[in-house]
Amino acid sequence: MSVRYTINVPATSANIGPGFDVMGLSLSLYLTVVAEVGAAHAAAAATESKISIAYTGANAGGLSLDARSNLITRTALYVLECNGQRGFPGPTAVTVTNRIPLGRGLGSSGAAVVAGVLLADAVGALGLTQQRMLDYCLMIEHHPDNVAAALVGGFVASYLIDVDRSGNVPASEADEAEVQRREREQRAAAADRSIDLPPENIGHFLRLGCSPKIRAIAIIPQFELATSKARAALPGSYRTQDVVFNLQRLAVLTTALGRETPDPWLIYRAMEDKVHQPYRMHLIPGLPQILSTLNPDNTPGLLGVCLSGAGPTILALAVSHFDEIAAKIRAVFDSQPDGGVATTYEVLDIVGEGATCVATEL
Repeated sequence: MSVRYTINVPATSANIGPGFDVMGLSLSLYLTVVAEVGAAHAAAAATESKISIAYTGANAGGLSLDARSNLITRTALYVLECNGQRGFPGPTAVTVTNRIPLGRGLGSSGAAVVAGVLLADAVGALGLTQQRMLDYCLMIEHHPDNVAAALVGGFVASYLIDVDRSGNVPASEADEAEVQRREREQRAAAADRSIDLPPENIGHFLRLGCSPKIRAIAIIPQFELATSKARAALPGSYRTQDVVFNLQRLAVLTTALGRETPDPWLIYRAMEDKVHQPYRMHLIPGLPQILSTLNPDNTPGLLGVCLSGAGPTILALAVSHFDEIAAKIRAVFDSQPDGGVATTYEVLDIVGEGATCVATEL
């Protein structure tokens, strides 16, 4: 019997201003993975690893088609190996359609990791709980904000217990040469030791309320910003008053977004940040002006604006005038020196459902 598994994982926006590595929103922009196991064309296309990979649509440039290097399939292989299965159960053709821009702060790597975990759970008939899936995601992704929101959906707060991830675990974000080097080392080490199983319950999450009146506007600059580079810009320590500033706003934001009728200025002030955005200003032309000039008084419909994840995407939350708000932010990017910064934008829903997997017999 051959089976088709269709996996959909939403994009996510992390931090939402003050919630650095804590908060995430799932958005109506999707990574779709279709895996056909045991079909005749899968057998014809599969390599010796039993897996063939193909990408369709945009956002596919530079992604590996090798099953041991591609983030989706190497995550799946890791989860299968953790559960005593030495690979996919039969020849498998994987087709990926990715609408999530890469390296833009919209959770593309987190979505790939979540997709890989769901893929392994499906093809291996592992029966993983949602909590156990999160454990596997966190062994690879290392911070919970994106993967928790992508896995469960909605407006999500999360935290992580420190564990050792230095061993035989796939890397989430690295360049191709580094991925290949690590995978060679891990394969060589596998003969000498067992693969590193995730401890149980290493991440915890809570779904928070979010008014259905709120939509998200993602203004997406046409350049990539690696999370590693954005994290390298952060200081090694913070002033106490800056940490308190963020804690105060985060406490308010977790409730403010859930009110049936959102309060624009309450949310706007609650989305301010002194922990990560000030240190990333130099990486994103136009960000200082966007954060300092737009507000609910001069921008109708706006609730708040922030950097989406590590950037460079700008996230605006709003209740109306979505296209006008996007145009205003894009105009700031257009006005930057040396010809401006090219952007696109998406008006997105905050979706209450996280990643899904549907099986169909062929």
